[in-house]
Order: sequence, then structure tokens, then C-alpha cells
Amino acid sequence: MIAYIHGKVTFICPTYVLMETAGVGYQIHISLNTYSLIADSINNGNALLKLHTYLSIKEDAHTLYGFAEEGEKRLFVHLISVSGVGPNTARMMLSSITPVEIEQAIIKGDVPQIQRIKGIGPKSAQRLVLELQDKLKKEIGNSLIQIPQNNSIKDEALSALVMLGFVKSAAEKVIDNVLKKSTNGMTVEGLIKESLKNL
Repeated sequence: MIAYIHGKVTFICPTYVLMETAGVGYQIHISLNTYSLIADSINNGNALLKLHTYLSIKEDAHTLYGFAEEGEKRLFVHLISVSGVGPNTARMMLSSITPVEIEQAIIKGDVPQIQRIKGIGPKSAQRLVLELQDKLKKEIGNSLIQIPQNNSIKDEALSALVMLGFVKSAAEKVIDNVLKKSTNGMTVEGLIKESLKNL
């Protein structure tokens, strides 16, 4: 998997960018949300850019999708995990309304809001809510988009455990217990390992 690409933008339009890095040019498909976030800096002469990427592999094509923010990429991955929602549909969703609006609509079960997106019918909208509502609620702060700023060992360990799929409240309780029993200062890695033993 290609996690991200950092390179020089040689072309940009609302649906894709061409990026050159180490002598190789990549065509990376983007949403309108990402375009709006990166277009100004590129038009102002700042041609170096880092895009978080997702590589979609099909029998007839290998397609790179790029995202200005890690949170948008994580939401994209959640969306395409739903049956009937492919990468192009997910990109259409991220181009129609903001990632935060998509996320909130799913969490609140706002099927009419999701249905307003082109290509999403009532069944698909209901399936998105059914399959993703609980997953998105488990995310720290109920938001994929606003990635938490980790400012303590406890916060970093909690963030890591939630990303591994553990429920926030349960992980927090275990972390607190481990910290109470600890006599010496713990590293983030040590706290995560000890917590995993008790989850």
C-alpha cells in the first residue's frame, strides 16, 4: 500500500493531480474537497505537496486516490467498505458535501441528507448508516476528520487503541488502571502493550 506521496505538482484540475517524485509521475484522483484545500497553495507557486493515498486495485486498473487530510482518507476507506460503494462513488460523495457533513449524517442516521448525494439511492443511504454508524461513533471525539492532537502519553495510547478497533471507554478504563499500577514512568509503547494484555 502507498500511504502517501510527496512531490512536485505538475498539473492540477478539480478531479486529479499529476505529481512527480523521484522521476516518476503519478496521476492521483482527488475529491473536490481535497482540490479546494490544495488549489490555492499550488496556484500561489507552492508546487511541492504531500497527499495521503489509497491504491485501488482491480482486474483492469490500478487507480490512486489522493487526500489532503488523513481524516478524509480514513473516511474514504470506511465508505468503500460498504457493499455497493466503490471508490468512484466514495469520491463523488466527498465531492458533493464535506467529509464532516458525511460523517455527521451517518452518525445521526440522516438518510435524506445522504440520499441528496448523486448516485446514492435510499437503499445505499440506509446501508451506509447501518454499517458505519457504530464504527464512526467509536472514533475519538466522534470525528475521523478532526484528528486528535495527542499531548500526553495517555492520549497517544488511547488514540492508538481506538484505531486498533477497541471501544474508547473500555480502552480508557484499562489505560487508567495500568497507569495507577505503574511505579515508573511509562513510554507510549509500554502503555499500549500493557493495556493490550488487559483488553
